[in-house]
Amino acid sequence: MSNLIIGTCGHIDHGKTALIKALNGFEGDSTKEEQERGITIDLSFSNITQDDDNIAFIDVPGHEKLVKNMIAGAFSFDCVLIVVSAVEGIKPQTVEHLEILDLLGVKNAVLVITKKDLIDEQELEQRLLEVEEFISRYDFDLKASMGVSIYDDISIEDLKERLFSLDASTKIEENFFRYYVDRVFSAKGAGTIVTGTVLGRPITVKEKVFICDIQKESKIKNLQVHGVDAEMANISNRTAINLSNVDAKNIRRGSVISKKGYIRGFDSIDISFTALQEKTLHHNRHYSVYIGSRKIDAKVLLYDSEDALTKGFASIKSDEDIFSIYGEKLIIREGDFTVAGGVVLNPVSDPMKKSQKLRLLEALQDKDMSKAYSILLSAHKRGLGLISSAQRFALSHQEALNKAKELVACFVDEKALVIYPITTKEIIYDNIKSIYTKNQFALLSNASIRLRLKWASEGLVELVLYALVDEGFLVKDGNLYKNADIEEDFISSLELVMLKRLEEEGIAPTAPYNVYDDLDIDRKMGDEILRALCSKKQVIRLQHNLFIHASSLSGLVHGMRDIIKKEGYIDIRTFKENYPLSRKYLIAYLDYLDNFSEIKKQDNKRVFVE
Repeated sequence: MSNLIIGTCGHIDHGKTALIKALNGFEGDSTKEEQERGITIDLSFSNITQDDDNIAFIDVPGHEKLVKNMIAGAFSFDCVLIVVSAVEGIKPQTVEHLEILDLLGVKNAVLVITKKDLIDEQELEQRLLEVEEFISRYDFDLKASMGVSIYDDISIEDLKERLFSLDASTKIEENFFRYYVDRVFSAKGAGTIVTGTVLGRPITVKEKVFICDIQKESKIKNLQVHGVDAEMANISNRTAINLSNVDAKNIRRGSVISKKGYIRGFDSIDISFTALQEKTLHHNRHYSVYIGSRKIDAKVLLYDSEDALTKGFASIKSDEDIFSIYGEKLIIREGDFTVAGGVVLNPVSDPMKKSQKLRLLEALQDKDMSKAYSILLSAHKRGLGLISSAQRFALSHQEALNKAKELVACFVDEKALVIYPITTKEIIYDNIKSIYTKNQFALLSNASIRLRLKWASEGLVELVLYALVDEGFLVKDGNLYKNADIEEDFISSLELVMLKRLEEEGIAPTAPYNVYDDLDIDRKMGDEILRALCSKKQVIRLQHNLFIHASSLSGLVHGMRDIIKKEGYIDIRTFKENYPLSRKYLIAYLDYLDNFSEIKKQDNKRVFVE
């Protein structure tokens, strides 16, 4: 089944809602207030089918005070039904709606002159020419234009056939599912239900989704497409989603639902913008920003001016996170007036110099991703992650990798999805060489090096280690690397180093992992060395992370016996008075006394057996 979303636009009382009712019998003005006032206040959704084709209608309000509601529906239009009264012609809200749709990049349009029964044929022809000429000022692809009357069934059927013959689907499959909520409610026996338009990828029942604004995962209990239960909802389907394990109170119009891990929110995004004729966007001024079905109060900071511009680059800064993707359109308004339209170029906040950011935005505007990568790499000297490429560049991981491979002087780790400037290799090279130069008995693995250099990927570290082996500086032994100049028994030498370290630490030994890191020993190897020392009784293990040199423990036990002889017992208080250790050590050593038959525990004290 093909799916098409057609939205209405036009001035109040030009017959948008009546036209939809004539096409499919749906009464859009369903609320008490709408019926009492005789106007559309919020969005209404309906559909009509013919064979395997489906058209979803989004009817928008035409009142100047309700433009925000119009924008909330317009972002998902595949085609717009420009509705103009035959009697009144182009009016102010017709103009503003057309300006907004033009800024949002809606191309496909059908012109309908309503109420044709109120004028004669000659006047209708003149009105059609007049409105077509006006529409030509904008970047619309006018698919058809005609006059109709809701009292003329032939004209309505003619319009219906023209709509079903349209080739106007604009939504393409993206790298992940996205969905802006336009309505949310709780239904008895079902729970939380949201409505919106499926973007990016289809979804299915029982699939897991992620509500970005509240950072919560949920499962789809049920799907309805145009009021009918469905196992799957495709792109451009107007869809109701029944969500599990989430409270309707925590979701609002504009909330973004997606898949976990694909889209992150930032309180700052960068855009290119174009202001409407005779309008300017001011630097450091607060505006209302409309993106998808969401309204955000934000400050606009211009990149090229501290005053005002008609077009250029700007940063949108908000107190709330914005979940957007590269290429997404938005509208900027001030009060009741539309000021400009924008395109999201950088949906990911990067700490960059202004000069770098400007060059990045120019590259992104030109869709020169190779240049954008190079600029980002100059700011991310320790690696640029491609895991966010779907959001940042609207590229799949494979597409992002293919672009990265076109770059020179960089290393692309395909497994980790990270690009590194080639200079990063030198940083790791110097770091590893310094470790083995200072400590000839260093014995590290790729994993243990990455614990120190958390930004370095396994592939990049491996590349450097292989280079050091090729140079003859290191020798690979299993998954460990040792100094090539040491010919003696490494393990025996390391046991002596470890034993000496524990002896020096006395009765307050460091946790094993800290010892391994200080001695530049791989953690797995360090565990094996400690086990060997314990089996030889040179080191005693008292707890999971407490290993003490045998002579140190023997001396301490002798001192603890002296306390019992002097005080008649030993407990934490008397022990600490003589040995100012932390409670962790005091309890462990007191527990160790329980291994001696001549000492017994009475309450919290240890005494000699009489």
